[in-house]
Amino acid sequence: MSLLFEPLPLRAVTLPNRVGMSPMCQYSCTARDGLPTSWHATHLGSRAVGGAGLIITEATAVNPEGRISPEDTGIWSGRHVDAWRPIAEFISAQGSVPAMQLAHAGFKASTYSPFAIGRDGVPDSDGGWEPVAPTTTPFSLTYRTPRALDTAGIAEVVEAFRAGAVRALEAGFQAVEVHAAHGYLLHEFLSPLSNDRTDEYGGSLANRMRLTVEVTRAVRAAVGEDVPVLARISATDWVDGGWTVEDSVVLAGELKAAGADLIDCSTGGVVPHATIPVGPGYQVPLASRVRAGADIPTAAVGMITEPEQAEEILTDGHTDMVLLARELLRDPYWPRRAAMKLGAEPGWPAQYRRAF
Repeated sequence: MSLLFEPLPLRAVTLPNRVGMSPMCQYSCTARDGLPTSWHATHLGSRAVGGAGLIITEATAVNPEGRISPEDTGIWSGRHVDAWRPIAEFISAQGSVPAMQLAHAGFKASTYSPFAIGRDGVPDSDGGWEPVAPTTTPFSLTYRTPRALDTAGIAEVVEAFRAGAVRALEAGFQAVEVHAAHGYLLHEFLSPLSNDRTDEYGGSLANRMRLTVEVTRAVRAAVGEDVPVLARISATDWVDGGWTVEDSVVLAGELKAAGADLIDCSTGGVVPHATIPVGPGYQVPLASRVRAGADIPTAAVGMITEPEQAEEILTDGHTDMVLLARELLRDPYWPRRAAMKLGAEPGWPAQYRRAF
C-alpha cells in the first residue's frame, strides 16, 4: 500500500489522501472586490478533479487592507461567502476537502501583482491603500510605508481572522489555515528582522509569538472542536539573526496548545534578499524537525515533483502529508497519475475513465 494514498484524519475531517494543493495566489479578481471568479472556480476545481485530497485556497484576505494586491481574493463580507460557496461545494463533490487560507499581507500589502513587471507599491490614485505592520519600516524601498499597529489595531486583526474563519465555514469550507509565513503580517510579528517593538508584541520570543497564538486561538474558538485548523509558517528566515527552525519548534508547540492540528512548513519571505538553498525537497528537513520537536503533524512543501519522492518523504517519517504547488500548475492530475505509478487506486471520475 502507498502511504501517500492512505487517509489522514484531522479531527472530524478525514483527508482521502496525503497530497494537498498548496495555496497559490492568482491575482485574478479583475473587479478588485475580493470576489473569486470563474478563474478561481476552474483553477481550484480542476485540482480537485485531479485527485488532491486537500485543496487550499490562495491567501484570502480577512479584511480589504490585508490583500497583497487589489486583485486578491477576500472573505470579509457576506458577498464573499456567497461567491466562495459554489467553489467549496464543487471541491467537496469531487471527494476533496476544501480549506481556506486566512491571510493578512501586512507590509507587503497594496502592491501590484507580479503580472505588472517592475512595479511594487500601488498608490492611492490607482486603488492602493496604506498597509499596516508591526512598525513603520517598509518591506523594501519600493513598497509603501506601513502604519504601525497599536494594540487596538492588533485586536481588530485578531477579530478579522476570527470572523473570516466563521465566514469560511458558512461558505462550505471544511478546514481553515492561518497564514503566518512568507513575510506577511503574522510572520512580520514573529521575526526579529521585522519586529523591533518594545511592547507586549515585541522583544522576547514569547511576545513576538503572541499575535499568531492569539489569532490561532480565536480561529479555533470560532470553528469549534470538529474543524481542522492548519497553520502555515516560515520555518526559517534563512538570514542570520532572523527566525530559526528552533523558534519554529517552540511556536509549533504553542500553536498546538492553541488548537492547531497541522503545521504547514514553508520558509523565507520577510526580507527581500535571503540565500535560500532551493532544490528538490529542500524544506522537508525543516518540516521533519518541527514534527519531531513539537510532536505535531506537519506538511512539507517545495520542489516535490515525483511520486516516489513524495512517498519516501512520508515513509521515512519526515512529515504527515505533502503539499504541491507549481507541480500542480503543470499537471492538475498529478495525484491520480501518482496513484497509478505507486500502485494505488487512482479513482478517476466516471467522465474520464474512458481515457484509461
